[in-house]
Amino acid sequence: MTFGSRFDAVSPLDYRFYGGDEALFKVLRPYVSAAAVIEYQARVEGALAEAMAEEGICDRAVAAAISGAAQRVTAEEVAQEEAKTRHDVRALVNVIRSKVPQEARRFVHLGATSYDIVDTANALRYRECVERVVIPAVATAVARCIAIAEAEAETPQIGRTHGRHAEPVTFGFAMASYVSRLGDRIGRLQYFSRRLPGKLSGAVGAYNAMGLLVADPRALEARFLGSLGLERRSTSSQIVEAEGWADLAHACVTTLGVLANLADDMRQLQRTEIGEIAEAFAAEQVGSSTMPHKRNPVSFENVKSIWKAMAPRVLTTYMDQISEHQRDLTNSASQRFLGEIVAATAYAARRMAGSLEGIRVDRERLRANLAMTRGAIVAEPLYVLLSKYGHQDAHETVRRLTLEAERSGRTVMQVAQVDAEVRQHLRRFTEDERRILERPEEYRGLAAQVARDVAAEWRAKLAELLPE
Repeated sequence: MTFGSRFDAVSPLDYRFYGGDEALFKVLRPYVSAAAVIEYQARVEGALAEAMAEEGICDRAVAAAISGAAQRVTAEEVAQEEAKTRHDVRALVNVIRSKVPQEARRFVHLGATSYDIVDTANALRYRECVERVVIPAVATAVARCIAIAEAEAETPQIGRTHGRHAEPVTFGFAMASYVSRLGDRIGRLQYFSRRLPGKLSGAVGAYNAMGLLVADPRALEARFLGSLGLERRSTSSQIVEAEGWADLAHACVTTLGVLANLADDMRQLQRTEIGEIAEAFAAEQVGSSTMPHKRNPVSFENVKSIWKAMAPRVLTTYMDQISEHQRDLTNSASQRFLGEIVAATAYAARRMAGSLEGIRVDRERLRANLAMTRGAIVAEPLYVLLSKYGHQDAHETVRRLTLEAERSGRTVMQVAQVDAEVRQHLRRFTEDERRILERPEEYRGLAAQVARDVAAEWRAKLAELLPE
């Protein structure tokens, strides 16, 4: 049985997100599709033949024939053969053997075990997928955050902690946090994808079979992996060390976590009663099947939802660390889902980048929301300045003033002005300090400067990470 279209698929990643986005499908398919699995494994089989030729195990013409045949293998052929062999790698080997001259057939897969091919191919395709698709997608989202951080570096916004108004910041400062966090995740994705190892150490990892072919099987392994740009570990069993897969999954899921946090903040700021930003809405887009007026933050909600679906899957990679002795088969099915985590990370990053490109910042609403608690947010600078000029219990005094302000309907400063003890300290404040108390919306610390500095820092780092 084969799928007639993406609508025959079970996973929403296939029929809706990855499969439903033509541009994303085009860039991800070469790395995460079922066909890609076969193509990379065949590529590794070709690299093995080339390495054996370099070591004098077979002629270069034989290696060229095997490598050329590997490039002509199709997923359909391997699937048909697997229906007979009930073994995926042996099916691939048989298909390659059928495409080479008789004298070359004995050298196909010679001395290798299945996971010399599988783990090496997975390391190669995941690394290339992360470097060529995932990181550029995250970098685009970072670049959009940088643009907003720069444009809104001076735009006042009330800071919120525990869902309550706290102290003033700027909207650019709020976005700069995500510039830094997502930028850092790019480095983690790059680092862990490049550390994925391959292997050519045989059925138990002790080079038993390869030791019959060459005097130094580890040199052959190094040559083989070097041709693919992969590193080797000092030891392996039938499979490579499992921690590399878990590290990459963790990097993907934490990247998704930052994207989800940003998405949630953007969603919250679009609440009717907050209304500080608005997500772009297409002319014919519908927000509700029954409420024609609705304009929902659907893209940001989608990103958070993708994170919820993928985050628990990192536990699978932790459980795949356990393999009895030199190998059991308990990771055979579960490890295949790592590609979905990688694909979902690319999807969420691309969706976030598109959402950020179209947001509208309502600066008037930002100012209005900040002014809503103008009388209360003066409490911190007032307490700090009172302490600075000698008040022995400023925090408790200002706390008491805020309670009186709430009870009486006056501002904190109005109450403070009639408090004899406080008033004598107020006289010592400088003109600039008094201005902060009169205009607490300007009490923004280094928010604007931090926004600009972080944006500049990550513009430079993105240029280093992703040179044109």
